[in-house]
Amino acid sequence: MSVLVLVLAVSAACCLGFGFVLQQNAARQAPMSDFLSFRLLLDLMRVPRWLGGIGLMVAGMALGAIALGKGEISLVEPLLATNLLFALALSRRQTKQPLGRQGWAGLLLLAGGVTAFIVAGQPRGGNAVTDPLRHWLIIGVMIGLALLLTTYAKRSRLSSGPVLLAVAAGLLYGVQDALTRVSGERFSEGGLVEVLTGWQPYAVLALGVTGLVLVQSAFETAPLRMSLPALTAAQPLAGIVCGVGFLGDRLRTDPGALAWEAAGLAAIVVGIVLLGLHPAMPRGVTPPERARDLQPR
Repeated sequence: MSVLVLVLAVSAACCLGFGFVLQQNAARQAPMSDFLSFRLLLDLMRVPRWLGGIGLMVAGMALGAIALGKGEISLVEPLLATNLLFALALSRRQTKQPLGRQGWAGLLLLAGGVTAFIVAGQPRGGNAVTDPLRHWLIIGVMIGLALLLTTYAKRSRLSSGPVLLAVAAGLLYGVQDALTRVSGERFSEGGLVEVLTGWQPYAVLALGVTGLVLVQSAFETAPLRMSLPALTAAQPLAGIVCGVGFLGDRLRTDPGALAWEAAGLAAIVVGIVLLGLHPAMPRGVTPPERARDLQPR
């Protein structure tokens, strides 16, 4: 594993984690009439804290894109999942909550899971799949699942809605990461002209904006602890599926390695959930009038 890829991916995770906390602090004050609407972004653009969070998120995505250009997506995605550690660090500073057993357990599981997956799987590059049917099948399944989850989220805003929206956004971000890597490869082969003549950069932009609306709607309707764990868990899983499915990433497939890879991914998900539910994460209080607005019609 390249030290440069490690530094880039962890730096990206730091920016993303801090950015998510700032965005949620601002989004929970947005008018509920903007739920799942692009107007939500226009309203939030007037809030300096949200703009700061978006700036950090953009920086994180840029660093992540560079890391994806230099390393396999199956390596970078688990490292990006550590953004929750940085989100917890900032939230803990705001709430003054100690880590306690839950925090330390989540931290060890997340860090240990990332290490176990990378060491056991030894992600490495290979030949990308050229069959367009396979590309579109995997991308279509991810986008279709995101659409289905968003549809159900509209009916249950106060209960499972924020979690469903966060999972949907995570799936879109995972596909976005995969297409970002493809765009980087096209740039290396033919420069800017080669990138702009392909459909991938435009899909990256569309997925990014759509995912942003879903994330801000989740942040708007519920505490960070309900949405960020789902987002953080879904993105790397979707990215790994895309990486192995059509980008040519290769993992060790002997029984022992597969067992450790599965255990590593399970530890990552459990660690993310424990950290996301930690008392240090901002809960956010939903006033009664906003709660009434959230009720499905």
